[in-house]
Amino acid sequence: MQLEQQLRDKLKDKDILLMTHIVLGYPSLDVNREVIKQMVENGVDCIEMQIPFSEPMADGPVILKANQTSLAAGTKVADCFTFAAEISEQYDIPFLFMTYYNIIFKYGEEDFFKRAKESGIKGFIIPDLPPEMGKSFLTLADKYQISPILIYTPTSTDERMKELATYGDGFIYCVARRGVTGKKSEFDQDFDGYLARCRSATKLPLAVGFGIQSKEDIQALKGKADMAVIGSRTIQLVESEGAGAVGSFIASLR
Repeated sequence: MQLEQQLRDKLKDKDILLMTHIVLGYPSLDVNREVIKQMVENGVDCIEMQIPFSEPMADGPVILKANQTSLAAGTKVADCFTFAAEISEQYDIPFLFMTYYNIIFKYGEEDFFKRAKESGIKGFIIPDLPPEMGKSFLTLADKYQISPILIYTPTSTDERMKELATYGDGFIYCVARRGVTGKKSEFDQDFDGYLARCRSATKLPLAVGFGIQSKEDIQALKGKADMAVIGSRTIQLVESEGAGAVGSFIASLR
């Protein structure tokens, strides 16, 4: 599908790519617009846009709060599609949707894929949908050419990793540690061994997320992963300093 090729083309000129994460509607769609502008202008290669959900089980307190605040402010799935169409038309990088399966189920799987395709979305990250339970989802992903991005964790066996790779496309999202988003990750010998297992299980690019917070973290991933994912840190920055602080932070990561 198109997403993997877009990322591989970018990797011809960079030793590691950068993906960021925003929660749509937090603190507002207008602020999302400014944050995305800052991110793209300072070299972000891919952006994961989260459709807010009431019980985001993979997310720590920062992103959980952002989800709940966005929902309380009235953000709807339809708003997320409209925003995605606007933003993907404006910027020439891949945009993804991250959310939880109940959102897709309630909306209607095929209707969701159709709207996402019309909105320029290149991939889906759905943490609570194992491929065995998502046969129709995977069929629709192929039909609409939207990459289903599968997830590896440190507890995944080698056999499970290889199996997941047969379903995935675009890239594999490698969770840096056990637990939820937000807490800083440690890149030690065990982590290096884990990433080596990830690499041997798939030919897809590897993205590493959960607890990536600084240039030093990204430097530690070079030669081991293809893309680093920054999530909670930029949300905290917007809360404390405003959207205008995001650009210089992103620039400092290179």
